[in-house]
Amino acid sequence: MAEKACIKRLQKEYRALCKEPVSHVVARPLPNDILEWHYVLEGSEGTPFAGGYYYGKIKFPPEYPYKPPGISMTTPNGRFMTQKKICLSMSDFHPESWNPMWSASSILTGLLSFMMDNSPTTGSVNTTTAEKQHLAKSSLAFNCKNATFRKMFPEYVEKYNQQQLASERVSPEMSICENTRPAPEKFVDLTEDVKRVDELKDGRRNKRQPSPTWMMFLLLCIFGVVMALPLLQLL
Repeated sequence: MAEKACIKRLQKEYRALCKEPVSHVVARPLPNDILEWHYVLEGSEGTPFAGGYYYGKIKFPPEYPYKPPGISMTTPNGRFMTQKKICLSMSDFHPESWNPMWSASSILTGLLSFMMDNSPTTGSVNTTTAEKQHLAKSSLAFNCKNATFRKMFPEYVEKYNQQQLASERVSPEMSICENTRPAPEKFVDLTEDVKRVDELKDGRRNKRQPSPTWMMFLLLCIFGVVMALPLLQLL
């Protein structure tokens, strides 16, 4: 059972967080258990986590703020192991370094900053930039399979649904564009037809033009007749 001081402190911190939200962070306590907070970290631009939505939990002890909370992440992210406590100076891994003046906002800010870093710690994992980017793209779809996430963060579920609708609209448009592309023109080889036309033309020309041999024979006959006329007159 949480102490009254703990409950009052967390209620005050939640009101402050709603009034002045932490950039790239959304966090809410469970409606029936203020000691358990659920959060979503949004990946910062210019990092391998850009476009990612990372869901996790913060469990405050009944003695808060005199004892630190436990922090874990549910979404595969390529930086921390999932469902395992993350080692931070603000977590229950280091109660000796905990400062009661820290709040839920400062914890979330520190967690986001540490996630964007590459410093090794207990609960961290080593992955490539490409692996982190792939996990970032699939993070929202993964989260929306979680019933608690859907209940706690309906705005992200709506965002995911909008993304799905947008992708469904793009796919039919792409297929329509592909179907309406003009069919490639077929190349017709007219070489043979041209040759046939030329042959026909040559044949006609040959028919119209008399043979040079016949012409010579005809001319000789005419010349012979002309030469024979004077002789016939003398007779």
